[in-house]
Amino acid sequence: MGRRLIRKEGDEILKKKCKPVKEISPSIIELLDDMKQTIHDLDAVGVAASQIGVLKRVVVVDFEDELYEMINPEIIESEGEQKCNEACLSVPGRCGDVKRPFNAKIKATNRNGEEYIIEADDFLSSIMCHELDHLDGVLFIDKATNVQLINEEQMRARKRARKKRIQERKLRRQGVYSGRRR
Repeated sequence: MGRRLIRKEGDEILKKKCKPVKEISPSIIELLDDMKQTIHDLDAVGVAASQIGVLKRVVVVDFEDELYEMINPEIIESEGEQKCNEACLSVPGRCGDVKRPFNAKIKATNRNGEEYIIEADDFLSSIMCHELDHLDGVLFIDKATNVQLINEEQMRARKRARKKRIQERKLRRQGVYSGRRR
């Protein structure tokens, strides 16, 4: 298992459409393991295979201590709308606002060949939709408005805010956090 290099904007592979996985082979399992290692090493929430130079419909997302390994994922239903301020490993130094569905139902296959459904809302929905866009050669900046330059300190602040938001969401789901100050 090893960390893979992230392809950056300007690399033509990021604009290509990924091909479906026909068989879950040892190389696909290795790809999943490497993608997991890559997002953990980079303190990211997700990565699509095209971002590491592999044109396969594979995405890995680690959110709220849950790892989603998605082979051939597809959005089968979505509703609502939200504006998300997004950044991307493949587009360093910039962020921008993107309209995403508030709810997304995604069908995928796991490493064991089992099909499953993810019902994502809010932040998880935006993450999933962002990563699935990569599979079709779409970067967030292709859809974004209000694109801004961000430096390393701002990037670290975004990661801290993301972690806080994820933790608050987790506590809210457990009924512990109300969001009110005392």
